[in-house]
Amino acid sequence: MRLFAALLPPPAAVQALAADLEPLHLLPGARQLRWTAPAGWHYTLAFLGEVPDDVRPALDERLARAAHRHAPCELRTAGGGRFGDRALWTGAEGDLRALSRLADTVRAAARKAGAPGDEQHGFRPHLTLARTSKGAPVDLRPFAAALTDHRGTWWRADTLSLVSSALPRSGVPGEQPVYTAVGKWPLGGPGGEGAAGSSGASGASGEGGARPPGRQAPGTAG
Repeated sequence: MRLFAALLPPPAAVQALAADLEPLHLLPGARQLRWTAPAGWHYTLAFLGEVPDDVRPALDERLARAAHRHAPCELRTAGGGRFGDRALWTGAEGDLRALSRLADTVRAAARKAGAPGDEQHGFRPHLTLARTSKGAPVDLRPFAAALTDHRGTWWRADTLSLVSSALPRSGVPGEQPVYTAVGKWPLGGPGGEGAAGSSGASGASGEGGARPPGRQAPGTAG
Protein backbone atom coordinates (compact mmCIF):
# COMPACT_ATOMS: atom_id res chain seq x y z
CA MET A 1 0.00 0.00 0.00
CA ARG A 2 1.32 3.44 -0.97
CA LEU A 3 1.27 5.58 2.18
CA PHE A 4 2.16 8.96 3.59
CA ALA A 5 1.75 10.61 7.01
CA ALA A 6 0.04 13.99 6.99
CA LEU A 7 -2.01 16.69 8.66
CA LEU A 8 -5.42 17.24 7.04
CA PRO A 9 -6.95 20.73 7.22
CA PRO A 10 -10.59 20.92 8.37
CA PRO A 11 -13.51 21.92 6.12
CA ALA A 12 -13.45 25.60 7.18
CA ALA A 13 -9.80 25.94 6.18
CA VAL A 14 -10.39 24.07 2.93
CA GLN A 15 -13.34 26.28 2.03
CA ALA A 16 -11.41 29.48 2.77
CA LEU A 17 -8.49 28.38 0.62
CA ALA A 18 -10.78 27.30 -2.22
CA ALA A 19 -12.44 30.73 -2.20
CA ASP A 20 -9.08 32.50 -2.40
CA LEU A 21 -8.06 30.32 -5.35
CA GLU A 22 -11.04 31.32 -7.51
CA PRO A 23 -9.27 34.32 -9.10
CA LEU A 24 -6.32 32.08 -10.01
CA HIS A 25 -8.58 29.91 -12.13
CA LEU A 26 -9.14 32.95 -14.38
CA LEU A 27 -5.44 33.52 -15.11
CA PRO A 28 -3.99 32.62 -18.53
CA GLY A 29 -2.99 28.96 -18.58
CA ALA A 30 -5.19 27.96 -15.63
CA ARG A 31 -7.14 25.46 -17.73
CA GLN A 32 -3.92 23.67 -18.67
CA LEU A 33 -3.01 23.03 -15.02
CA ARG A 34 -3.98 19.89 -13.16
CA TRP A 35 -5.57 21.39 -10.04
CA THR A 36 -5.62 19.19 -6.96
CA ALA A 37 -9.01 18.36 -5.45
CA PRO A 38 -9.84 20.19 -2.18
CA ALA A 39 -10.95 16.88 -0.64
CA GLY A 40 -7.38 15.67 -0.93
CA TRP A 41 -5.52 18.73 0.35
CA HIS A 42 -2.95 17.88 2.99
CA TYR A 43 0.40 18.76 4.53
CA THR A 44 2.71 15.79 4.07
CA LEU A 45 4.92 15.02 7.06
CA ALA A 46 6.54 11.92 5.59
CA PHE A 47 6.05 10.17 2.25
CA LEU A 48 6.58 6.45 2.84
CA GLY A 49 5.90 4.96 -0.58
CA GLU A 50 4.94 1.30 -0.84
CA VAL A 51 4.67 -0.20 2.65
CA PRO A 52 4.38 -4.02 3.01
CA ASP A 53 1.35 -5.24 4.93
CA ASP A 54 3.52 -6.97 7.53
CA VAL A 55 5.12 -3.62 8.42
CA ARG A 56 1.80 -1.90 9.17
CA PRO A 57 1.35 -3.10 12.79
CA ALA A 58 4.77 -1.73 13.82
CA LEU A 59 4.22 1.43 11.79
CA ASP A 60 0.84 2.10 13.37
CA GLU A 61 2.24 1.51 16.86
CA ARG A 62 5.17 3.86 16.38
CA LEU A 63 3.05 6.57 14.75
CA ALA A 64 0.68 6.40 17.72
CA ARG A 65 3.66 6.95 20.03
CA ALA A 66 4.90 9.82 17.85
CA ALA A 67 1.50 11.53 17.99
CA HIS A 68 1.34 11.12 21.77
CA ARG A 69 4.63 13.03 22.14
CA HIS A 70 3.41 16.20 20.45
CA ALA A 71 0.77 18.76 21.40
CA PRO A 72 -1.71 20.12 18.86
CA CYS A 73 -0.54 23.20 16.97
CA GLU A 74 -2.20 26.21 15.36
CA LEU A 75 -1.77 26.58 11.59
CA ARG A 76 -3.19 28.31 8.57
CA THR A 77 -2.41 28.32 4.85
CA ALA A 78 -0.32 31.30 3.84
CA GLY A 79 1.47 32.70 0.83
CA GLY A 80 2.49 30.56 -2.09
CA GLY A 81 5.28 29.46 -4.35
CA ARG A 82 6.29 26.98 -7.01
CA PHE A 83 8.66 24.11 -7.53
CA GLY A 84 10.15 25.29 -10.80
CA ASP A 85 7.59 24.85 -13.53
CA ARG A 86 6.28 21.60 -12.01
CA ALA A 87 3.97 22.46 -9.12
CA LEU A 88 2.17 25.35 -7.41
CA TRP A 89 1.76 25.37 -3.65
CA THR A 90 0.66 27.36 -0.63
CA GLY A 91 2.77 27.40 2.52
CA ALA A 92 1.95 27.37 6.21
CA GLU A 93 1.95 29.94 9.00
CA GLY A 94 1.71 29.40 12.75
CA ASP A 95 3.50 26.90 15.00
CA LEU A 96 6.07 25.96 12.36
CA ARG A 97 8.70 24.83 14.87
CA ALA A 98 6.22 22.44 16.42
CA LEU A 99 5.23 21.26 12.96
CA SER A 100 8.85 20.61 12.00
CA ARG A 101 9.50 18.69 15.22
CA LEU A 102 6.42 16.56 14.57
CA ALA A 103 7.65 15.79 11.06
CA ASP A 104 11.06 14.76 12.42
CA THR A 105 9.46 12.45 14.98
CA VAL A 106 7.13 10.90 12.39
CA ARG A 107 10.02 10.23 10.01
CA ALA A 108 12.07 8.66 12.77
CA ALA A 109 9.12 6.49 13.80
CA ALA A 110 8.65 5.30 10.22
CA ARG A 111 12.34 4.40 9.90
CA LYS A 112 12.28 2.38 13.11
CA ALA A 113 9.15 0.56 11.93
CA GLY A 114 10.84 -0.47 8.68
CA ALA A 115 9.07 2.08 6.44
CA PRO A 116 11.69 4.79 5.85
CA GLY A 117 10.32 7.87 4.13
CA ASP A 118 11.70 9.87 1.24
CA GLU A 119 14.16 12.16 3.00
CA GLN A 120 16.07 13.38 -0.03
CA HIS A 121 14.79 16.88 0.64
CA GLY A 122 14.38 18.59 3.99
CA PHE A 123 10.91 19.11 5.42
CA ARG A 124 9.14 22.05 3.82
CA PRO A 125 5.50 22.51 4.88
CA HIS A 126 3.45 23.02 1.75
CA LEU A 127 0.08 22.10 0.32
CA THR A 128 0.16 21.30 -3.41
CA LEU A 129 -2.49 23.20 -5.37
CA ALA A 130 -1.73 22.38 -9.00
CA ARG A 131 0.72 20.59 -11.27
CA THR A 132 1.73 21.18 -14.85
CA SER A 133 1.48 18.59 -17.60
CA LYS A 134 4.54 17.59 -19.62
CA GLY A 135 2.83 18.37 -22.90
CA ALA A 136 1.31 21.67 -21.76
CA PRO A 137 3.89 23.83 -19.94
CA VAL A 138 2.49 26.76 -17.98
CA ASP A 139 4.35 29.70 -16.46
CA LEU A 140 3.58 29.36 -12.75
CA ARG A 141 5.09 32.68 -11.72
CA PRO A 142 1.84 34.71 -12.05
CA PHE A 143 0.00 32.07 -10.00
CA ALA A 144 2.61 32.12 -7.23
CA ALA A 145 2.57 35.94 -7.22
CA ALA A 146 -1.21 35.94 -6.86
CA LEU A 147 -0.85 33.90 -3.65
CA THR A 148 1.60 36.30 -2.00
CA ASP A 149 -1.01 37.92 0.26
CA HIS A 150 -3.07 34.79 0.89
CA ARG A 151 -3.79 34.13 4.56
CA GLY A 152 -6.23 31.34 5.35
CA THR A 153 -8.39 30.41 8.30
CA TRP A 154 -6.62 29.41 11.51
CA TRP A 155 -7.15 25.77 12.48
CA ARG A 156 -6.02 23.46 15.25
CA ALA A 157 -3.97 20.58 13.89
CA ASP A 158 -4.70 17.89 16.46
CA THR A 159 -4.61 14.62 14.51
CA LEU A 160 -1.85 12.69 12.78
CA SER A 161 -3.21 10.78 9.78
CA LEU A 162 -1.77 7.87 7.82
CA VAL A 163 -3.11 8.16 4.28
CA SER A 164 -3.14 5.70 1.40
CA SER A 165 -2.65 6.99 -2.13
CA ALA A 166 -4.18 4.97 -4.97
CA LEU A 167 -2.73 6.13 -8.27
CA PRO A 168 -4.99 6.67 -11.29
CA ARG A 169 -5.37 3.64 -13.54
CA SER A 170 -8.09 4.58 -15.98
CA GLY A 171 -5.81 6.59 -18.24
CA VAL A 172 -8.29 9.47 -18.28
CA PRO A 173 -6.38 12.79 -18.53
CA GLY A 174 -6.56 14.80 -15.34
CA GLU A 175 -7.60 11.91 -13.11
CA GLN A 176 -6.17 12.29 -9.63
CA PRO A 177 -5.01 9.86 -6.95
CA VAL A 178 -7.58 8.71 -4.42
CA TYR A 179 -6.58 9.49 -0.84
CA THR A 180 -8.00 7.54 2.09
CA ALA A 181 -7.04 7.92 5.75
CA VAL A 182 -6.29 4.42 6.99
CA GLY A 183 -5.10 5.45 10.45
CA LYS A 184 -5.61 8.41 12.79
CA TRP A 185 -4.02 9.31 16.12
CA PRO A 186 -4.71 12.44 18.20
CA LEU A 187 -1.74 14.59 19.07
CA GLY A 188 -1.49 13.98 22.77
CA GLY A 189 1.08 16.26 24.33
CA PRO A 190 0.19 18.73 27.10
CA GLY A 191 -3.40 19.69 26.59
CA GLY A 192 -3.87 16.87 24.09
CA GLU A 193 -6.47 14.17 24.06
CA GLY A 194 -4.47 11.01 24.68
CA ALA A 195 -2.96 8.50 22.27
CA ALA A 196 -5.74 6.11 21.36
CA GLY A 197 -5.48 5.19 17.68
CA SER A 198 -8.18 4.39 15.18
CA SER A 199 -8.18 3.23 11.58
CA GLY A 200 -10.35 3.17 8.51
CA ALA A 201 -11.63 6.74 8.81
CA SER A 202 -11.19 9.36 6.14
CA GLY A 203 -11.49 13.13 5.91
CA ALA A 204 -10.04 16.14 7.67
CA SER A 205 -9.46 16.75 11.34
CA GLY A 206 -9.18 19.77 13.61
CA GLU A 207 -11.30 22.85 13.98
CA GLY A 208 -11.37 26.07 12.03
CA GLY A 209 -11.30 29.25 14.02
CA ALA A 210 -9.94 32.69 14.60
CA ARG A 211 -6.32 33.39 15.29
CA PRO A 212 -5.49 32.77 18.97
CA PRO A 213 -5.33 36.09 20.88
CA GLY A 214 -1.81 37.37 21.35
CA ARG A 215 -0.16 34.80 19.08
CA GLN A 216 2.53 36.03 16.73
CA ALA A 217 2.84 33.73 13.73
CA PRO A 218 6.46 33.04 12.80
CA GLY A 219 5.85 33.63 9.09
CA THR A 220 5.31 31.61 5.95
CA ALA A 221 7.34 28.54 5.20
CA GLY A 222 7.38 26.60 1.99
